[in-house]
Amino acid sequence: MSKAQITSAVATLVLAAGLAACGSEDGSGKGGDAEAGASATPTTEAVRDAYRNTVAADTARMTVSSKAVAEGQAVTARGTGVVDLAKGASRITLTSQGTEIEQRVVDGVVYQKPSGGRRAEIPGGKTWMKIDLARLNRSNPTGRSQVSDPAEPFRFLKGVGSEDVTRIGTQTLDGTRTTHYRVAVRLSTLTHDNARQAEELKRQLGKSSLPVDLWLDDRGRLRQESVRLNLHPLKGRTPGKENTQVTSTTVLRFTDFGTEANVAAPPASDTADVTGRLTGPGGSTPSGGSAQTG
Repeated sequence: MSKAQITSAVATLVLAAGLAACGSEDGSGKGGDAEAGASATPTTEAVRDAYRNTVAADTARMTVSSKAVAEGQAVTARGTGVVDLAKGASRITLTSQGTEIEQRVVDGVVYQKPSGGRRAEIPGGKTWMKIDLARLNRSNPTGRSQVSDPAEPFRFLKGVGSEDVTRIGTQTLDGTRTTHYRVAVRLSTLTHDNARQAEELKRQLGKSSLPVDLWLDDRGRLRQESVRLNLHPLKGRTPGKENTQVTSTTVLRFTDFGTEANVAAPPASDTADVTGRLTGPGGSTPSGGSAQTG
């Protein structure tokens, strides 16, 4: 696995903040609020309410960091920005291996502006790439989009069961007292009950659930989320690399709730729609990231 491939993987993890759009906006889909009426411990209720309590804060500052290691090579990335939790919009600047990418998410559309020489790879001499997530998902219903909204990584909390949540203890983050929980997120929840996709994830992870660590403040709001992945390439996807393992850790942190977070789409005249390049196996983004699913 080349360093470019690892860098692409890190960018994917950071931009997705570890988890991609896990649940529907209104909780009406499977895995949403299906268990809300079931009996639950105070620990489970605290985790279930975290999504509602966090979104009620409207806005926040956001930092994301990630590290991926494969074949002895390590790639790190860090992003800072703001998020409009109520509208699902965000603006973040990601730096990895000397490359900087500004990303905005507005109305379900992702806009990315790379720095340096990679800007020349955008079609038509434009400054911004545009990726329409709805169109991308319609064209690839059985796969996982590698581009996602970092404002949405904790929707899955609304439907967790009592057996999935463990209270670890308390910890102070940025001067704020928090309670640490560990949640076993079922792959069926992450994949919207798509059996094919869930099975593919299970083969890569070697298990049927993903451990996610959460830190909630005294008002029940998400302050930090940490996801650690150990992934094995799927057979046939990367010939000769079947035994290569990619280990990654992604951490999302929210601070300064209520901060100003005005996020606007860049001018249409300065954007190039690259959604079509991501709609099938073997497609790639202008910056070289693989658009293969899984």
